[in-house]
Amino acid sequence: MILADKIIDLRKKAGLSQDELAEQMGVSRQSVSKWEGAQSIPDLNKILKMSEIFGVSTDYLLKDDFEKPAPEVPDVSAPTADSKPLRLVSMEDANRFLSINERSAFKTALGVALCILSVVPMSILDSAFFNNMIDIVGTTIMFLMIAIATGLFISASADKKPFSYLIKEGIDTAYGVEGMLREKQSKFSISHTRDLIIGVAMCILSVIPSTILDTIFTDNEFLASLGANSLFLMVAGGVFLIVRTNSTKKGFSKLLEEDRFTRERKERNHTGMGSITGYYWLVVIAGFLAYSFITFDWGNSWIIIVIASILTPIVYGVEKKIKH
Repeated sequence: MILADKIIDLRKKAGLSQDELAEQMGVSRQSVSKWEGAQSIPDLNKILKMSEIFGVSTDYLLKDDFEKPAPEVPDVSAPTADSKPLRLVSMEDANRFLSINERSAFKTALGVALCILSVVPMSILDSAFFNNMIDIVGTTIMFLMIAIATGLFISASADKKPFSYLIKEGIDTAYGVEGMLREKQSKFSISHTRDLIIGVAMCILSVIPSTILDTIFTDNEFLASLGANSLFLMVAGGVFLIVRTNSTKKGFSKLLEEDRFTRERKERNHTGMGSITGYYWLVVIAGFLAYSFITFDWGNSWIIIVIASILTPIVYGVEKKIKH
């Protein structure tokens, strides 16, 4: 066993993440990642420090043919009175979950976007035709879009159900899995940052086209309504990007046991919290429909969705803070 493999083995048996080991060693997580990926070798002082942390000899760390570690090393993968066996995640499992999580993130994001856009057909038809039959058609389309969104939410949840243990149980990854995940996570971070910036910018700037069109076409209700609907389109697009990229990022955190998916948090049952943003939109849609059917003020009740759309990035930010 080479040094890189020994560091991975000892760290996992000690129940430490790369970040935790890096903190104890006084180095960056990237340094630990490079040691475990055999991309660099720790200097002698770091080897001495590592032997103290893991309770093994320097001979064990440095000699490839020295295979037996000291017995003091705690093995958290072995069942004890206070711990459960760790679930092993193979390379095939990890890649399959990443693929499913990416597809699930798209479905969830699309569902949220459809909820936001569900009032657009009614708004356009109502401003263009002004008759009760058109209102019925618009309402039907709205309910159809919400039904499709609900189906997407259910499908996304069902897709990830076989991997529900990732948020409930401690896991151990097979050899090479963590390195693969770190590499993919590093590549994804570029698009993650880009999508977040674009998504937030679209939500913030969404009021501009609406304001301009509403000002220019004050005498034409149909053209003025296009301004309000452009707000929905931009917010829906922005929220889609935000939800999809954050849901995809969460997949890496689950497999690497980072952020709110650390082993300690799982043991404290802190990962059972549902999606605040998802509940938020269920309440918004329910409130919108209840108000609209009670007052029959469909011409103005869409403002509820506009305000809720603008507040969505704030709600998502609060959810992220709470869960971290």
